[in-house]
Amino acid sequence: MAKHTIKIVKNGPYVLTGLIPLSEKIIVPKGKAYELVDGVEIPEVEVYALCRCGKSKNKPFCDGTHGHINFDGTETASREKYSERLVNKIEGPELDLLDDGRCALARFCHRNDGDAWNLTEHSDNPKFKEEAIIASYECPSGRLVAVDKEGREYDEEHEPSIEILQDSEKQVSGPISVKGKIPIESSDGFTYEKRNRITLCRCGKSKNKPFCDATHVEIGFCDKKEK
Repeated sequence: MAKHTIKIVKNGPYVLTGLIPLSEKIIVPKGKAYELVDGVEIPEVEVYALCRCGKSKNKPFCDGTHGHINFDGTETASREKYSERLVNKIEGPELDLLDDGRCALARFCHRNDGDAWNLTEHSDNPKFKEEAIIASYECPSGRLVAVDKEGREYDEEHEPSIEILQDSEKQVSGPISVKGKIPIESSDGFTYEKRNRITLCRCGKSKNKPFCDATHVEIGFCDKKEK
């Protein structure tokens, strides 16, 4: 069996190999927080191509539409490692929070007692510290990382998997959630830093391709009504 890999085709789809588990998940409110619930079943195959232009009539799979619409899938995202592109660090009494700014607007950073940043600032409260850690490692984009005072990361290891996100509250279709440090290879052969959590654009409009920048919310991208 081929190793788990994601290959970005120039101005084309994401080609996934290695029988990576594929599912649809729906973001739903749970109090002031959010959770994922199962969506429709998606067939799994050894090799498959996922739409990147946002216009396939067979979403989440590619149907070749990118070629007819002259899709520009130029990758514009920074190729620096997470530690090199940090834009913010919140230092709390018992916990620090790293933030690289890559937001998919999935909102898992919100918990019933506050958001990840506020909870970190009050992490001398054991409950708030635990909630801040959960808020960070449930962020599907990998934007947030909670670390202890020695710099060790709090994270929940994931097995390799792909989740097609739907957002019931925003009534939009979200990005492709990639879990488990699956290698993502650029169209020019560069391999992005392997991360436990990352989100890939599938509306075709991100200004930070191949990664999601939450543009799907702004444009009201919904694969259910576009098929």
